[in-house]
Amino acid sequence: AQIFAFVGFLELAVMKDIEGTGNEFVGDFRNGALDFGWDSFDEETKLSKRAIELNNGRAAQMGILALMVHEKLDGNPYIINSLLGSPVAFN
Repeated sequence: AQIFAFVGFLELAVMKDIEGTGNEFVGDFRNGALDFGWDSFDEETKLSKRAIELNNGRAAQMGILALMVHEKLDGNPYIINSLLGSPVAFN
């Protein structure tokens, strides 16, 4: 319940797309508060880093999909459980 409350707080109070606060692209929720050196990069480096981040996200989604497919194929919920010798009864 605490996680849902925290995520709800972030969605309603922190992660807003406020116009005129330096948002450079859709999904840029820094709102002028966080920098971490992003503004010091040139445009080519920014585009490269954004493309890298998108590809990492896609790879993570494919990894989760592969875990779900594996779970449905043999009935074990996690690959690591069978590798460590402690399979878990599932369904």
